[in-house]
Amino acid sequence: MKIVADENMPLVESLFQELGEVVRLPGRSMTADDVKDADILLVRSVTKVNEALLSGSKVKFVGTATIGTDHVDLDWLAAQGIGFANAPGCNAHSVVDYVISALICLCQDENKDITDLTVGVVGAGNVGSRLVHRLRKLGVEVKAYDPFLEDDSLPLTSFEEVIGCDVVSLHVPLTEDTDYPTYHLIDEDVLRRMNRDAILINSARGPVVDNAALKQHLILCTEFKAVLDVWETEPEVERELLDLVDLGTAHIAGYSLDGKYKGTFQIYSQICHFLGLPNRKQLSQMLPEPDLVQVGFAKGSVFEEVFPRLVQVAYDIRRDDRALRRAVLRSANISEAFDLLRKNYPTRREFSSLSVKMRRNDSANSPKFEAAGFKVKVKN
Repeated sequence: MKIVADENMPLVESLFQELGEVVRLPGRSMTADDVKDADILLVRSVTKVNEALLSGSKVKFVGTATIGTDHVDLDWLAAQGIGFANAPGCNAHSVVDYVISALICLCQDENKDITDLTVGVVGAGNVGSRLVHRLRKLGVEVKAYDPFLEDDSLPLTSFEEVIGCDVVSLHVPLTEDTDYPTYHLIDEDVLRRMNRDAILINSARGPVVDNAALKQHLILCTEFKAVLDVWETEPEVERELLDLVDLGTAHIAGYSLDGKYKGTFQIYSQICHFLGLPNRKQLSQMLPEPDLVQVGFAKGSVFEEVFPRLVQVAYDIRRDDRALRRAVLRSANISEAFDLLRKNYPTRREFSSLSVKMRRNDSANSPKFEAAGFKVKVKN
């Protein structure tokens, strides 16, 4: 059995080598010739999986280590009887960590607390629902919009109410031919209806936001803030737009080591089921011990003061912002630099890998740290 896999997917050899020959290739440049003899194809969002890629190949199963599937022609796969699996929720916590880090960073710039904000979440699926729950536990007022959900546990509101919030965070797939298309969901008209000093965060898909309209809005409305992890023309990034946004990163919101490992492992489990093979692996045994296991604070520390510092210790979004700006400034080939940032992304662990050590006298704060996604260790 031949398994062709994106070169940037982790754990592939550890999980799949026992099933057959593993061949690694750059995902963005995979061709029909590359996969014609493959039995299994493992991809990420940068590979377009369709008839042009797979027609005439031996591929029996396609796995994408992503939540989204807009890069895969699911109807064509089904018509050909080709098995398919994605990895729903694999990097959801990583993206939530990213959004919280962005909010903390921008709040510090304005000398605000995160609870001073109202946050609107567009899309309440795997990522959006987790963001809603985590922010609410932290005491943040959150409004969520998702036309496809009817969930009593997650009260929903209108799109108009959500875009009227201080922060609008996008967590939707990229769709065009649906009742609720998300292509250019945030366009010139929507931007005008948002608050003049609102914060727009896009960690979903680049074309969900009309980047040309956003650029003009940022030029005309200097109080408006934008955080972009995804770009309409990526891997190309428009220098002028990058200069205008408050935080810009190279499509790495979901790039925690935990999330990437979960994505590959979920696909492996699905393939074992497809092939009728037992799954004898355990993800917990494969995740390495984090470099930073626990942190502590001085006796009597106030949560509102230490929480921003803790978030920055766990994941400081400004490092990734600086990395992208340096790469774009120094490189003659922005697309290549963008992909290299993703390929060589440093190990990042999710908040849940870090334990907050506190004395029993300060343990009243433990529910807040746990609500933020951290573990808590109480000692006498």
